[in-house]
Amino acid sequence: METYTFTLLASIFMFSFATSMTPGPNNLMLLSSGLTFGYKRTIPHIIGVIVGFPLMTICVGLGLGNFFKLYPITFVILKVVGILYLLWLAWKIAHSTPKAKVQDENAQPLKFFPILLFHWLNPKNWIKIITSMSVYVTSVDDALTQIIVISIIFLMTVIISSNSWALGGVVLNKFIKSYVGVRRFNVIMAILLVASIIPTIIP
Repeated sequence: METYTFTLLASIFMFSFATSMTPGPNNLMLLSSGLTFGYKRTIPHIIGVIVGFPLMTICVGLGLGNFFKLYPITFVILKVVGILYLLWLAWKIAHSTPKAKVQDENAQPLKFFPILLFHWLNPKNWIKIITSMSVYVTSVDDALTQIIVISIIFLMTVIISSNSWALGGVVLNKFIKSYVGVRRFNVIMAILLVASIIPTIIP
């Protein structure tokens, strides 16, 4: 493909890797889930992230972003709903029960479909995807191919980042042994989760 040189592909990968690995709502939730529930029970959450973001990238690239440009009020509504949903997720994380205290399956980590939904309600995802499309889709004729390439690169980096953050939580669990310590950590993660959306509210 003439429109995507190795240098440009490397640039897309670096953008995707940097934005996927840095702390954000999904990564903070994965870290907390890995610590609280362990890697195995966090897998549905990981799969939701891995499937959700590239799928959203393709949909936005195929024209959903233009819909929000034509009808800005719909993006405002989505943003408000997303913030409310994120606040609920933060509350859920803050009240997560450490796995050492879980006697049965009553305490549940986040599952596949809530995370899939969260992608569409997360304002930071929209900003990230629209930015990547506006910068890296360089040819109208090859737009579809380029969107697919960008989505594949996002898929690769999201696989790395989601597993890394979840495993990071598992490692932290070896150092934070007490029930109170895990609860305090989850409260901190919940606060950071709320703080992570402040830049999308206050430019």
